[in-house]
Amino acid sequence: MAVGLGDLPVLHPVSGFELGIASAGIKKTGRRDVVVMRCAEGSTVAGVYTQNAFCAAPVLLCKQRMQSQPRYLVTNTGNANAATGELGLQTANAVCQKLAELVGCPVEQVLPFSTGVIGEPLPVDKINAALPDAVAHLAEDNWALAGEGIMTTDTLPKGASTQFEYEGVTITVTGISKGAGMIRPNMATMLGYIATDAAVSQDILQNILHDAANKSFNRITIDGDTSTNDSCVLIATGKAAVAPIMEPQGELYDALRKAINQVAMQLAQAIVRDGEGATKFVTIEVQGGAHQQECLDVAYAVAHSPLVKTAVFASDPNWGRIVAAIGYAGLSDLQTEQVNVYLDDVCIVANGGRAASYTEEQGAAVMAQDEILIRIELERGGCKETIWTTDLSHEYVRINAEYRS
Repeated sequence: MAVGLGDLPVLHPVSGFELGIASAGIKKTGRRDVVVMRCAEGSTVAGVYTQNAFCAAPVLLCKQRMQSQPRYLVTNTGNANAATGELGLQTANAVCQKLAELVGCPVEQVLPFSTGVIGEPLPVDKINAALPDAVAHLAEDNWALAGEGIMTTDTLPKGASTQFEYEGVTITVTGISKGAGMIRPNMATMLGYIATDAAVSQDILQNILHDAANKSFNRITIDGDTSTNDSCVLIATGKAAVAPIMEPQGELYDALRKAINQVAMQLAQAIVRDGEGATKFVTIEVQGGAHQQECLDVAYAVAHSPLVKTAVFASDPNWGRIVAAIGYAGLSDLQTEQVNVYLDDVCIVANGGRAASYTEEQGAAVMAQDEILIRIELERGGCKETIWTTDLSHEYVRINAEYRS
């Protein structure tokens, strides 16, 4: 039921970054559910992670190891290894230890990632048994298979890739992500991996990722739920024949930052398009806010309203639900008579009330589209924010009711 999300685009290999996929049979026999990634020696790695207090064991280990020059990433699906206490840390580390032994690196250079059911013990033996196969199949052109390997309730793999020229050298940025439900990242996405062959210092790379996440993954929501396992990692292998980026300035820095932002945006929007049970892709744009946060407060109030989301699913232009959500978003001294609301270019609310030119037929025509823009004008200042979300369908309820079946 993905909205406007088709086959994967061409995913250009990134020199110095390899991916290998294997089957551990964690939830389903024969399914590829373990992915190993290898970074060339000398690569720099940046990461952003969930803000959920029930931070999963693999996330805790990743945070501890980010300064240890990570070389390997290992991902399993089907089990989140979250809310598992000390045992969860031990089992996550056991997987890292097994991989470290296989490849001959310190365990601190292995970053673990998990996604799936919360609260269940990690099946270490199954994962460890699959690691040799994943390592044996490490290759730079395995992005598409890895995109499938990290999926859970996703209906399609998600990937994005771009290239640009700098001083006669082609620079590549490629990424994959997964996520379809429990999506309001508050940092990144459920799982995301982006790599480039440029050389970038670790602190600059971290700043680039933080900015990219805030403009993309931190502007999407399916259901308002922040996962315990959200992780997004950016790797710079340094294999392209260009000078390292050591300062946040210059032509190469600007071009690379733009390319990473582009890939992150495409990955984030792909998650929304593949939202669990989604039949509509909804852009919510809030203009005229006094500051950034109140624009986001209004946007998320509308995006998270079950009444708005179900009206979108039903193609019902019930604009009263939108203004009600704006009203409870928590803006102080909101002058409702200044508020205007549009569905695409159709003005449905003018100066706080039904627009004189509006007809139900106009609204219904917009709401029947697969892709919808809800634009809200607050007339309180010069700030503007945009987020992306979905409708709420019968299928979303079915998927989540049967998630552990």
